[in-house]
Amino acid sequence: MNVANEALAGHGPHGPHGPHGAHGSDHSPSQKQYIIGFVLAIVLTAVPFALVMGHSGIGTGVLIAAFAVAQIVVHVVYFLHVNRSEEQRWNLTALLYTVLMVGIIMIGSLWIMHHLSSSMSPGTMHHMVWSGQH
Repeated sequence: MNVANEALAGHGPHGPHGPHGAHGSDHSPSQKQYIIGFVLAIVLTAVPFALVMGHSGIGTGVLIAAFAVAQIVVHVVYFLHVNRSEEQRWNLTALLYTVLMVGIIMIGSLWIMHHLSSSMSPGTMHHMVWSGQH
């Protein structure tokens, strides 16, 4: 049998159960990893909720944003299983590209809105109309 026929029959170069035998790969996520991810996600949700419900003062927005970023990292690592391994290289590259594009769009949008807000404020418009500037 050649390699193609062996693959079709389910008896490839690594045996009938694939490269890792009958028990799956060594890199498969364990139940312990899912539990750790779940507990971290709960904590990273409960702490900002407590901050908001406790009417914390200055810096609450920054803390909530930091917890949100941490929760994104937890979900990507523990539930999407994206890491720096060779198998995940393209997934990690796509994720980093997406983060870069979303960041550029968000920062650009905020910059445009700020510029429009400062250019279109009532005092600025009143001054431009009466002074003859356009």
